[in-house]
Amino acid sequence: MTSTPQPDQRAIGRRLTVEIWIVLGLSLGRSGIYAVVDIVARLTAGPPLAQQTATLNASQSPRPYLDLTYQLLSIGFALVPVALALFLLSAHGRSAVRRIGLDAVRPLRDLGIGVGLAAVIGIPGLGLYALGRMLGITVQVQASALNAAWWTIPVLVLAALQNALLEEVVAVAYLMERLRDLRWRTPLILAASALLRGSYHLYQGFGPFIGNAVMGLVFAEYYRRRRRILPLVVAHMLLDVVAFVGYALVPAAWRSALGLS
Repeated sequence: MTSTPQPDQRAIGRRLTVEIWIVLGLSLGRSGIYAVVDIVARLTAGPPLAQQTATLNASQSPRPYLDLTYQLLSIGFALVPVALALFLLSAHGRSAVRRIGLDAVRPLRDLGIGVGLAAVIGIPGLGLYALGRMLGITVQVQASALNAAWWTIPVLVLAALQNALLEEVVAVAYLMERLRDLRWRTPLILAASALLRGSYHLYQGFGPFIGNAVMGLVFAEYYRRRRRILPLVVAHMLLDVVAFVGYALVPAAWRSALGLS
């Protein structure tokens, strides 16, 4: 009678490590590397950071329906790494959605917590952005540069949802679950998630890097304690909806007076 060979823990660890690099290389890790290159380019370009601009949600075509097509394709393909992370976490038949708390078993409570987290993060975040602009370590961020069309606000809402799912599922739930599988210590897991979040915002300057790293620590600690990612998705989506849609709706003259455009 032959015995079933036991899995080699070191081989499992190497496989999980490679898996993490692949997932990050297809998503936020790639964005982080580009952001590092971008901030170096900004610092060596000549003008101070305070005189430079970063544009989010830019139009991709002057033709409205072609622009809409590009926007929807961009949002859809950006969600593929989310599907990959959920697929990998669902090995052995376990539901990844339930494992990371992305299910809707308590929608009202998750919504309430998400709103509270958005307020806790968003209000200080605005102050940190203003401080960064005053100190000259943050670029001017244009949250929306889409051409005005009937679909502009729905697309901005979808972009906010895409950002929330990508960042919270990959940078928090997936990464923390996998690092826990690799038996990393809790402080290192929290730091890795927070630094990853900060890294891909570095193209906006050092202020957003610090602010998003702090946000990453708060979100990672919440997930560590509660093992539910849906409130973080709600909070992140609300923050982005306010930023994207609010920016698009505020008149250009008001944005200029506030130093936002």
